[in-house]
Amino acid sequence: MRTTLRDIARLYAEGRRFTMVTAYDYTSARIAERAGLPLLLVGDSLGMVVQGQDSTLPVTVDDIVYHARAVVRGCRTPLVVGDLPFLTYATEADAVSAARRVMAEGGCGSVKLEGGREIAPIVRRLVHSGVPVMGHLGFTPQSQHQIGVRVQGRDAAAARDLVLDALALQEAGAWGIVLELVPAPLAREVTARLSIPTIGIGAGPHCSGEVQVWHDVLGLFDDHVPRHTRRYAALADAATDALTALAADVEGGTFPAAPNSATMDETVLADALREVDEETAR
Repeated sequence: MRTTLRDIARLYAEGRRFTMVTAYDYTSARIAERAGLPLLLVGDSLGMVVQGQDSTLPVTVDDIVYHARAVVRGCRTPLVVGDLPFLTYATEADAVSAARRVMAEGGCGSVKLEGGREIAPIVRRLVHSGVPVMGHLGFTPQSQHQIGVRVQGRDAAAARDLVLDALALQEAGAWGIVLELVPAPLAREVTARLSIPTIGIGAGPHCSGEVQVWHDVLGLFDDHVPRHTRRYAALADAATDALTALAADVEGGTFPAAPNSATMDETVLADALREVDEETAR
């Protein structure tokens, strides 16, 4: 049975922290489910880690729907959340249309939007329309050209705004809020003032839960490791070693071998080839 918002609320009420990771395909969803994770995010981060874009901005609703379908097919228990991409919720009508597609076509159980008080009316409209909404504050990747890729909320005015934004999203009906690249003391205070979960990434240890990018946690990139993550495996290295070994075996003639090959009766093969020879000789 798939995780519900009631289940998340119960974890929150019991003070139990929970984990969310991004997932972009059937296989990653299956693995995350085997690990017992209750939440998966089909994030617009796919633009960077899957498509190789420089930012999340080129991602479309079609992209989210495509990847969400694969993720939903790959798991039965996690609650799947889908991002609404850049400028797909500029108006209430746009937001309703995008959310309908992500949920009805993609199969997601919730959507996630970036922004604070300025999008509270849109969050309220979606919630009143039956759409569960997760908020996203702090560093909001869709606004990176305005705010820069850096920690948010370090000065008094920005910290004040972030707290007020979080309260506005809660009042509008959001069931949880991602806090990204926010100073740990500020994330602690936001969490204390809310009655809904906060999900941190680069926001310290005081949030209700944590979200991380699949590729970061598993070490699928071999370059910079962001400070806000921890590499729990080095799968890029393992995959490179495996493919190097494969190439060496193929070039050396040791793979495929008999155990990797199907057999047939040599008499049957001889009969077939004789018929071919007779046919081509006519």
